[in-house]
Amino acid sequence: MRRITRIATVGIASAALALSATACGGKKSSDTSSDSTTAAIAYDIGGRGDQSFNDAAYAGLQKAESELKIKGKEAEPTEGESDADKVQRLTELARNGSNPVIGVGFAYAKAIEKVAPKFPKTTFGLIDDTSVTGPNIANLVFNEEQGSYLAGVAAAKASKTGTVGFIGGVEVPLIKKFEAGFAQGVKDTNPNAKVLSKYLTQPPDFSGFAKPDLGKAAAQGQLDNGADVIYAAAGLAGSGAIEAAATKGAWAIGVDSDQYNQAGLAKFKDKILTSVTKDVSDSVFNLIKSVEDGKPQVGEIRYGLDKEGVGLADSNPEYKKMTELTAAVEKAKADIIAGKITVKTAP
Repeated sequence: MRRITRIATVGIASAALALSATACGGKKSSDTSSDSTTAAIAYDIGGRGDQSFNDAAYAGLQKAESELKIKGKEAEPTEGESDADKVQRLTELARNGSNPVIGVGFAYAKAIEKVAPKFPKTTFGLIDDTSVTGPNIANLVFNEEQGSYLAGVAAAKASKTGTVGFIGGVEVPLIKKFEAGFAQGVKDTNPNAKVLSKYLTQPPDFSGFAKPDLGKAAAQGQLDNGADVIYAAAGLAGSGAIEAAATKGAWAIGVDSDQYNQAGLAKFKDKILTSVTKDVSDSVFNLIKSVEDGKPQVGEIRYGLDKEGVGLADSNPEYKKMTELTAAVEKAKADIIAGKITVKTAP
């Protein structure tokens, strides 16, 4: 089956990012000795090189390789794959001795539900999902709505037109958390502001996380309707939205990783105002370390604003210059942590 294609317009060097992917395996990401322990991650739609969610997970694996001296394995998705493909991929990783085996994204829930009981001595990490639990399953989840609320505050303060846009990759409950927090943050900051929302695909079509052209077209539509700040929670497709916003001179807000610092988006970085970050990297590292320490994490492991598991990046110097905006963001952050603001998880 064909790999999900990287889009050249975001400047991703395919030779550097290409992986020898199959439905049931992945490449070794280091040349450490064969007697070292192994941790494995199975990527979500878009794969490594998405400049966002998957790359954040990879950063956690890299950190574990460097600091814990373990061997990392990676497994890439295939376009249009089934749950059976994911079951096969996770089974092979566990059978070959990887521990932990981490599914990057809620799409791995059904596969982990089937595979984890067959390998009771292996810890399985499931990112962004709590629907499947077990004695050897760690559910690594985040308060995305909290970080998105801060993005909404920033968007409302940065907007000159009073119209901002939200783009979701696929209309699923997880992404609606991003929309809900963002819209609430905008409206709490400027009740007269208008939030344009657009989802790229509907389940069971998850290609909205993988196609930058869809993100670009959606952003162009919102820009044409007056939006001057665009926030996309759409994985690799979000890079298209960033390109469209930057080309028009509007602000873009990134997601999952600090996209201002992503090499593949360097051409557009000056217009990436900020990014809603999820500490996927540390969640992956922490799970691997817990296994290495002989005390594997299990159950729900939640990362919110209070633990800096989600947040808003300030890498763009222009963001730091907007003192009224940054003060409003910091106040909102403090109020959420203190319980003065309860952020919605659904629009």
